[in-house]
Amino acid sequence: MSDAMPRNTRTLSAGGHECQYVPIADDRRAQTLPFALKVLLENLMRHEDGRTVTRDDIEGLLDWDPAAEPSREIAFRPARVLLQDFTGVPAVVDLAAMRDAMEDLGGDPAKIAPLQPAELVIDHSVQVDSYGEANSMNLNAELEYSRNRERYSFLKWGQQAFETFKVVPPDTGIVHQVNLEYLARTVFLEDRADGSCMAYPDTLVGTDSHTTMINGLGVLGWGVGGIEAEAAMLGQPISMLIPQVVGFRLTGKLAEGATATDLVLVIVEQLRKHGVVGKFVEFFGDGLADLPLADRATIANMAPEYGATCGIFPIDDETLEYLRLTGREESHIQFIEAYARGQGLWRDDSAPVARYSDLLELDLSTVEPSLAGPKRPQDRIPLSQAGAEISRHLDTVLKERVSGKDEPSEAERFATEGGHTAVGVEHQAEEPHHTAIEMGGETFTLDHGDVVIAAITSCTNTSNPSVMLGAGLVARKARERGLKVKPWVKTSLAPGSRVVTDYLQNAGLLEDLEDLGFYVVGYGCTTCIGNSGPLPEAISEAIVKDDLVVSSVLSGNRNFEGRIHSEVQMNFLASPPLVVAYALAGRSNLDLYNDPLGDDADGNPVYLKDIWPTSQEVRDEVARHVGAGSFTTAYGDLYTGENRWRNLEAPSGDRFDWQEDSTYVRKPPYFDGMGMTPAETPDIEGARVLALLGDSVTTDHISPAGSIASDSPAARYLEEQGVKPADFNSYGSRRGNHEVMMRGTFANVRLRNLLAPGTQGGVTRHLPDGEQMSIYDASMRYQAEGTPLVVIAGKEYGTGSSRDWAAKGTLLLGVKAVIVESYERIHRSNLVGMGVLPLQFHDGENAESLGLTGEETYTITGIRSGEAKEATVTATADDGSRKEFRVRVRLDTPQEIDYYRHGGILPYVLRQLAGEG
Repeated sequence: MSDAMPRNTRTLSAGGHECQYVPIADDRRAQTLPFALKVLLENLMRHEDGRTVTRDDIEGLLDWDPAAEPSREIAFRPARVLLQDFTGVPAVVDLAAMRDAMEDLGGDPAKIAPLQPAELVIDHSVQVDSYGEANSMNLNAELEYSRNRERYSFLKWGQQAFETFKVVPPDTGIVHQVNLEYLARTVFLEDRADGSCMAYPDTLVGTDSHTTMINGLGVLGWGVGGIEAEAAMLGQPISMLIPQVVGFRLTGKLAEGATATDLVLVIVEQLRKHGVVGKFVEFFGDGLADLPLADRATIANMAPEYGATCGIFPIDDETLEYLRLTGREESHIQFIEAYARGQGLWRDDSAPVARYSDLLELDLSTVEPSLAGPKRPQDRIPLSQAGAEISRHLDTVLKERVSGKDEPSEAERFATEGGHTAVGVEHQAEEPHHTAIEMGGETFTLDHGDVVIAAITSCTNTSNPSVMLGAGLVARKARERGLKVKPWVKTSLAPGSRVVTDYLQNAGLLEDLEDLGFYVVGYGCTTCIGNSGPLPEAISEAIVKDDLVVSSVLSGNRNFEGRIHSEVQMNFLASPPLVVAYALAGRSNLDLYNDPLGDDADGNPVYLKDIWPTSQEVRDEVARHVGAGSFTTAYGDLYTGENRWRNLEAPSGDRFDWQEDSTYVRKPPYFDGMGMTPAETPDIEGARVLALLGDSVTTDHISPAGSIASDSPAARYLEEQGVKPADFNSYGSRRGNHEVMMRGTFANVRLRNLLAPGTQGGVTRHLPDGEQMSIYDASMRYQAEGTPLVVIAGKEYGTGSSRDWAAKGTLLLGVKAVIVESYERIHRSNLVGMGVLPLQFHDGENAESLGLTGEETYTITGIRSGEAKEATVTATADDGSRKEFRVRVRLDTPQEIDYYRHGGILPYVLRQLAGEG
């Protein structure tokens, strides 16, 4: 960051600190801006330079029209960048490759380095291989290091090669929870080169979509792709349009029995129905007075699930109390309060409501226990109706299995249209012959709807002491009544930080959870990102043999098909206490309100209400056992790590020594042959469709993070490199190797490509001969023939994780343009960042309405190097007939047009830095 002091600063003394700051509250127009836009205003005023930030930009924000469609571009400079290892490894790979390319262009490689704090937390690699045992965490950690040693060594190299880059070692916690509990500043106090101090709001972008969790602490930040984060680290501003801001008023307080998880599922459902993609959501109202910071963080965490860029809460007394609880310095907390009050960033319910683009409201007392599924977070099911709804869904799935439909089924519509309207019918399938299974001294059979995975996982909920201690109390009461988890359920407890283990131990509840099989398996994302590990062999064999539709229940934030486990078709999000309850029940299609979970030692039925703790019991446990000592102990040696990390060997030096035989870290091809002048971006002629897809295609569908199928192109590549199937690891762990990742693009086992009807997975047909093959193989053949490619899809394309490989892999497969009905924000930005042209059908039009089969050849004209707002697409069938239609060019800002012309963000930045001086 520049050491030049902004103009019009003032001095603020508080808490023993004396710092300069840029006042924003003087202008009356600023006083009625939403909290989030005030933070953006300060950012613009502090960075006004007459070039990237002008006085017109500042005036445009001050005169913000809440009702107007976003049109004014601004340059946002986040204070820091946050990464996790799945997305962070390719980011560091790119930085290392950029240093090499910089030298090739005659520039100074040292210019390729983060110019502001960049922190990476290793949390995405631990897998639940071992569970239900006291030694499970250690065994999983050993396997994690064995599988990922090369990646971790590479990250240790990066930490010594880049001065402002820090790595939080494995088995510490989940990135967003570590950010909330330790890394976040709320207000930055920056020591400048001239000895002065500059104060400003903490802001960030992160390479994970759930970066938004920090919005609960009054910190503005959101997820971006790794390539955009790299540009930010290298001093490039984040180009964005001043967004619309939806105000969400919360009133009342949660009713007895309702949890923060239930609340966020209601909010996700409500906001998805309203539509907030690309917008900020800002929470306010008197309901915040009784909403703990951990509950706010839970709501903010799931902003990607309700589609918003962020879901932010203002700074207030609860913010300060949480900072004290987590062991932040009192002098800093006092300064934060003075700064927030002076800048108009303090929550004041007596002040006029800010101007918002829309207003929504929720009475917290109406929230009831819920779960969401079986395939999307927004498909909420009230717990009182869950047994019947899931049973109806199962009936429909089994009936359609017999009918053998190729068209989208009623069950699929259940998961893709929202709402739970599947008709209850008696399924006409023959009941499969269920195989007797023997495990742990018990013999049983598995059936449709049985829960085979019950996982307390994810920062969304494990960051919240009320639901974690609530789960412990459910376990204690169940244990007292003699209940046991069903033997077919794989149980796991993966806290988001070591703080959780500490307070569960202090409360004596960890022992109760362990008695039910919920042993700590590691400190990372685990099941929530698909690292659920293998099911017991007998369970897996029964599922496959009897073609069973089984379930997982997890306290995570995502349940997209194919994400949690390839053999588990139904996945439900629920609170940690409900995860324990479903593990006891063993079935997802049980009526938990009326059916017993099991029998006690005397043969008496035990119901959910018998073991559910009261809100007061939970509050008492939180008050007794959650304190600052747990946090200061857990974060005392954050960057040091345990012996495994300390003893890990790593290369040194400013340039990375690429190893040709590496299957984890390979030099990427993005800068090969690159010159100082970008090549022209002509119209696209004679393209073929690589994949014709439907609605709600997620980044998990495009770039899976889970296991590598043994018959996949990625598996064939690894075997050719001498890697045994047992050592394949996951796609997520191999994101530093473009050869694996491009072969894994569009390789999700649940992907449905309409060009290859009746198939699932990464399958397509090569045209015009019609030969069916893998998407990767077809891509290679097309590229050898010199044929450009396009992808066509429906609504909400690219929803889910901020997975830059979903765009990188698309580019490397030879895709020049994507044409869809609508995009999720991050993926569209990632496509632009890789030089892939995002196009959008006009409202009311799609592939079906235009009569497109995907078998045509496509010509896209009028692009004008990305400067055009619209382009013309001509689809020519084999018989010579043509269909012509117009599409929107979704390069939304002048900066994005520049990125596209240069072939992406990184070539653009590289040329800028190489040309300096």
